[in-house]
Amino acid sequence: MARKIRPLRQMTGLYYAREVRGMSRSELVKLSGISKQQLSRLENGTIRLRLDHLEPFAKHLGYTPEQILLWGRYPGTGGEQPEAGAPSRPEYTAPRPVRRIDVPEIDSRAAAAEISGRKKRKEGGSANVFKLERWHFPESFVREQLHTSPERLLVVEIEGDSMVPTIASGERVIVDTAHTTPTPDGLYAIRDAFNCVVLRRLQLLRSARPACVNIISDNPNHANEEVALGELQIVGKAVCTLKFL
Repeated sequence: MARKIRPLRQMTGLYYAREVRGMSRSELVKLSGISKQQLSRLENGTIRLRLDHLEPFAKHLGYTPEQILLWGRYPGTGGEQPEAGAPSRPEYTAPRPVRRIDVPEIDSRAAAAEISGRKKRKEGGSANVFKLERWHFPESFVREQLHTSPERLLVVEIEGDSMVPTIASGERVIVDTAHTTPTPDGLYAIRDAFNCVVLRRLQLLRSARPACVNIISDNPNHANEEVALGELQIVGKAVCTLKFL
């Protein structure tokens, strides 16, 4: 009876990164502290890879989590990949440095202390005040995940419980400043009456004349507001939440 041949499973970038480094599974297990069974599942694609899966292995393999996740499509990876089960290659190729971008964070309280929101609007526009520290993100994350360009981004810290349970006080959101009209409906950073930048859910009331916007707090203990579209100052649309565990 003919022996049935099973097709080889498509191996993930974690497998190829380990093979390129000439490292056995046992060695990587010992260095990373991850079980051999879990490593096997991650390498053969039984578990879909995420960046947090790859962090325990990255520093030992000499690649970033982004390079491993996007193996073959990320600079410094790919090329001729070894076949599954083939002898590993001992040579070491230094990975190319990951290009990171700096994103400023708005210091809303400093802006409010500098000048009142009412005066700002009267003068036409609001000047952002930024914190000294900046956030650093891989350029690939900005372009491939956020689908925008670095110069359009700002980070905003959320204060208070108005957006609980969606976003808690102290968490940050990444805002795309190119979106300054509330369409489509969603989460937007806006300026309140005290010139502070706050996050709210905006709903454009298209049937109203003139056009109005419903400003919604996800926390039911906070009242919603309705303002004319022309009176609303939108900083940008939230495209990502930075959660801290």
